[in-house]
Amino acid sequence: MEIAVLFITFLALLLIGLPIAFCLGVSSLAYLMLGGISLTIVPQRMFSGIDSFVLLCIPGFVMAGNLMNVGNITQHIVRFSNALVGHIRGGLGLANVGGSMIFSGISGTAVADAASIGSVMIPGMSKAGYDKPFAAAVTAASSTIGPIIPPSVPMIIVGSLSGISVGRMFLAGALPGLLLGVAMMITAYWLAVRRGYPKEKRATARELLKEGRSAFWALLMTFIILYGIIGGLFTPTEASIVASLYALLVGTFIYKGINWRNLGGILSDTVITSASLMLLVGLANLFGWILTSQQIPQMLADAILGISSNPIVVILILNLILLFVGAFMETIAALIILFPALLGVATGIGMDPIHFGVMAVLNLMIGLTTPPVGVCLFVVSSIGKLPMLRVAKAIVPFLICNLIVLMLVSFVPALSLWLPNLLMGK
Repeated sequence: MEIAVLFITFLALLLIGLPIAFCLGVSSLAYLMLGGISLTIVPQRMFSGIDSFVLLCIPGFVMAGNLMNVGNITQHIVRFSNALVGHIRGGLGLANVGGSMIFSGISGTAVADAASIGSVMIPGMSKAGYDKPFAAAVTAASSTIGPIIPPSVPMIIVGSLSGISVGRMFLAGALPGLLLGVAMMITAYWLAVRRGYPKEKRATARELLKEGRSAFWALLMTFIILYGIIGGLFTPTEASIVASLYALLVGTFIYKGINWRNLGGILSDTVITSASLMLLVGLANLFGWILTSQQIPQMLADAILGISSNPIVVILILNLILLFVGAFMETIAALIILFPALLGVATGIGMDPIHFGVMAVLNLMIGLTTPPVGVCLFVVSSIGKLPMLRVAKAIVPFLICNLIVLMLVSFVPALSLWLPNLLMGK
């Protein structure tokens, strides 16, 4: 009875559009009150959910992303990407994806990527003669690269949930992220050729050198973060603080986009975003504790393995579950609730935990661009002033491309495991 109330309340609140954190909190309270359980468990479970040193990465990388956006770093990344590939048919679409691949190496969040790159590229592509739905679709699709290429907030959550090294998780996402970006570039080029989208004038060697020099400080930031973590100079948490300080200095003194007047707004946005994420983590931990106490994860694992013990079939089932959940639930909440249970299933058929972690994050990222609750779709629809249905229709070729990459990542473990094993040992 109590479990039925938990799920019915959660789904009802989700369908009426209540933020996911409140859906989790209210449904958990309904369960506890109906079951006569002391409400002191609420702060206890919430605090235990956020009492993790590694989660301090989140506000650090959120601040780095905000500083990049306001400090004109995003514009330099986009201009450099355009100088590299703008002369190819549909070059602005390719530059959009390339900009997201570079930006993702700093911010680690898909929504920040969609908002930052989208605010520059969607109006620019529309003005250059591209269909606005295509511009919005390629922006939303490429934003999913953000949490795959390191650093990545969802990878941090996976590490905190499972005890897997966050550094290894970061490295494990590098090759799948690059593969995802290349696949989306191929898709954007194919669509551009079919539809006759324009191409820019080829940048001269001097112009390319100028844009490369201009974007150097932004590109260096990714190198500092990754080399610092891999080389053991600092932990992922310390890396997020280094990224924020670096973005502050570069945005203030080199790109001159940050000043005392807008610094307050940057700090305010960072605090609000970080607080909302931490609230979500805490309430998702409470919800997850209820499920665990009722042995729901074990029942789910038994049900999956009861269907088949064939690894190929089980991996396909895991993908379907994660894709379905990702279309309705926020990524961090989905990871906290589902990842521990599904990890047991994955390791039961011989999957490496790091391999499964990358696969799970990639599934949930694809969910960010899938109706009905695709957050990135809402972001780009708002920027482009388009109905979400038009953007959802335009994104279908990119979803197909992403699903093909997902299958490769799911069934070729080396794509996730080769780099961390090479650089950090087995």
